[in-house]
Amino acid sequence: MLMQGSIIVGQSGGPTAVINSSLAGVVKTAKDRGAKKIYGMLHGIQGFLDEKYVDLSDSIQTELDIEILKRTPSAYLGSCRYKLPEIHENTEIYERIFAMLNKLDVECFIYIGGNDSMDTIRKLSDYAIVKGYPQKFVGVPKTIDNDLAITDHTPGYGSAAKYIGTATKEVIRDAIGLAYDKDIVTIIEVMGRNAGWLTGAAALAKGEDCPGPDLIYLPEVAFDIQKFTKKVKSLLEKQKSVVVAVSEGIKTKEGKYVCELGNDNGYVDAFGHKQLTGTATFLANTIQAELGCKTRAIEFSTLQRSAAHLASRTDINEAFAAGGAAVKAAFEGDNGKMIILKRVSDDPYQCTTDVYDVHKISNVEKLVPKEWITKDGTYVSEEFISYIEPLIQAELIPLPVEGLPRHLVLDLTKK
Repeated sequence: MLMQGSIIVGQSGGPTAVINSSLAGVVKTAKDRGAKKIYGMLHGIQGFLDEKYVDLSDSIQTELDIEILKRTPSAYLGSCRYKLPEIHENTEIYERIFAMLNKLDVECFIYIGGNDSMDTIRKLSDYAIVKGYPQKFVGVPKTIDNDLAITDHTPGYGSAAKYIGTATKEVIRDAIGLAYDKDIVTIIEVMGRNAGWLTGAAALAKGEDCPGPDLIYLPEVAFDIQKFTKKVKSLLEKQKSVVVAVSEGIKTKEGKYVCELGNDNGYVDAFGHKQLTGTATFLANTIQAELGCKTRAIEFSTLQRSAAHLASRTDINEAFAAGGAAVKAAFEGDNGKMIILKRVSDDPYQCTTDVYDVHKISNVEKLVPKEWITKDGTYVSEEFISYIEPLIQAELIPLPVEGLPRHLVLDLTKK
């Protein structure tokens, strides 16, 4: 049986190296299921409220387009950070959304995003049920932070982890090569507000050809600046180069972000999240002042989520499968659900998709288990490494044109 109506899809939150692979999975499966039209929201639900959307059949036409899209970083449709009000607070917004969905004959609404995006799915599905609207709402997980509940891991995380492990290894090589006549301490700042999944991935650098970072600090453990300084000093008594990976969101025991100790820019997004930056710089300046050695602060910043040239093939394939599974679930009547990944086995690694109630996922944050962090809070355990290693395997090489990757793009620059 084929779909009778149309489908609409949007992307939200911070992009990843594989968010467009999920979009490709949505488009491919919707076409296979006979969707009348496949619409794409420009800049998520915020753009849709401004009636900005496109017919994706015009821009994604061939199998080659699908393959290029799978290898294209950032959000092809454009993203947003927009918080819908609770359904009892502003029914006018919801009526506008459903009026447009009815106008476009939309049967299925797919939203690719993280925790805040799943909150959008929760609210829209609840409103549809209360008002008797027929549309089905399903979320596709996306976040490099890997902090979505229930799902074993999140599409986007494996590729970000692969980049962090690789870049950390290269930074360590550089630091060792420079440390001859003067000690050098390198502080690497990795994304992660409350969850340290990304920063823990720096441990992947450790192997036969690399000592790995000397210290790793996650936000799950309170950060003590004095103990940190003493630890670095102790390491410098035995070696000339020290490399430390820290989460941008590490806090003191009083609950203050370390980055705020150096500079508080005060910016807060629509969901109340403070912009965190400057943790590595503050710690590098502190070490330099206290120990008198050369220091460097390195922020991986947006490279963590946009390095599609180093994406994990496992991650790309799982992201694609999650997008397709969302269309299938919505088509079969699921509403208010999110696709989750279920790890079937580690050796050999196998993973399947399933659906789960989004109400038990949205606004719930998955942290790194305490038992996966060493007792002194300065590294991650072997269990952490075993969990993450299958997710970074293999590559899907970008399609090069004149030596650089070719991307599939929409013009999102016009106001």
